[in-house]
Amino acid sequence: MNKSQLVEALAVHFDGNRRQAQHALESVIDTVERELTKKGGKVAITGFGAFEAIERGARIVRNPRTGETKRAKKTVVPKFRAGAELKAVVSGAKKLPKLVVPKPAATATKAAAPAKKAAPAKAAATKTVAKKAPAKKAPAKTVAKKAPAKKAPAKTVAKKAPVKKATVAKKAPAKKAPAKKAPAKRAASR
Repeated sequence: MNKSQLVEALAVHFDGNRRQAQHALESVIDTVERELTKKGGKVAITGFGAFEAIERGARIVRNPRTGETKRAKKTVVPKFRAGAELKAVVSGAKKLPKLVVPKPAATATKAAAPAKKAAPAKAAATKTVAKKAPAKKAPAKTVAKKAPAKKAPAKTVAKKAPVKKATVAKKAPAKKAPAKKAPAKRAASR
């Protein structure tokens, strides 16, 4: 999973808003980076793991291709240690709960759909009542019973989610490179 796929997965938790999900992810990454650049910086997330900056001393290293040895300077490198809960989930010893995400926009459109279907159903019900059943051989006195008319459910007005304006990234005007002059051709003397 790369960063854009992670943003897509996080957007589910932000009601499909990719911009908020990307901002949240970048904020977490920035905060961890800033803390690790401090002397002795460490970020520990209980159950998930710990990020820390480790100092490596100067040492002698060997190039495996050529066999040449050279001296490496001391440096500081980031290190991540997984927490107990993360280890249990990855190994399969612990199961993650199912992801439940509410879909508010989908329920509003579904509520409006039955209200539209109810009007044709009412018209169809009145047409069937008005038709007479074909005559069958029956006793002379028959009383036709009318089916009770079905009432359509009350119309529910679904509020539409506010339409978010998409921001268009403005491109910087293209800079034109200065035109290069072609070398002058000498006219062939005739």
